[in-house]
Amino acid sequence: MSKLNDLAHIPWQALQFYSTAPYPCSYVGGRVARSQVATPSHLIDSRVYGELLRMGFRRSGTFVYRPNCDGCNACTPLRVPMATFIPTRSQKRAWVRHSHEYRARVVPLEYRPEHYELYLRYQRLRHHGGGMDRDSREQYQHFLLQSHVDTMLVEFRDADGALIMVSLIDILADGLSAVYTFYEPEIHGSLGTFGIMWQIEQAKRLGLQYVYLGYWIEGSDKMSYKANFSPCEMLRDGVWQTA
Repeated sequence: MSKLNDLAHIPWQALQFYSTAPYPCSYVGGRVARSQVATPSHLIDSRVYGELLRMGFRRSGTFVYRPNCDGCNACTPLRVPMATFIPTRSQKRAWVRHSHEYRARVVPLEYRPEHYELYLRYQRLRHHGGGMDRDSREQYQHFLLQSHVDTMLVEFRDADGALIMVSLIDILADGLSAVYTFYEPEIHGSLGTFGIMWQIEQAKRLGLQYVYLGYWIEGSDKMSYKANFSPCEMLRDGVWQTA
């Protein structure tokens, strides 16, 4: 296994990295966070971003970052290897049930009022008070619809054509990266699990090695579901290790 925390191996000399000012951590209460940001964003295409992703970076719109906090390394990048992944019974049930109920369709990466309305309902009912429940159309577009990498926007509809779920997924050389998923909050079931299972099935179909699920934080209820997709790998001290 190779060390991935050395930025010097990246051949793109034009890239620069800086640390943000401290800001309140949104995951661990009472803590202050910092991020290391890669710039300029217009040079970070799919090839460059794939390298950065393997080093623990993520993106929000065109903002590419990784945690760089003082005295804290709780945010742990997590990915699921396709070669060894074994779904649990509940994951299998979610896949079988919802794959028959909903039809997936890749649509152009552009603003759709129906998607935005679903996004706001999801934020207001599932993440009320988190700040994103007040996102304007411009904030929504910047977060989800601005991308310099190969990105697909996938919508899931039921048999009557009702919009149920939307997923934003980056397609990279070695895998898929789950950017964000939101769904109809009043539907009871396992839509979040189904969304990840759909990405895993797509990665297998495309012959890709991994599905990157972003950051996992031990003890965080928001993040705990990610480690349920096992065996998974986590990036610790610059090395991807089986968790």
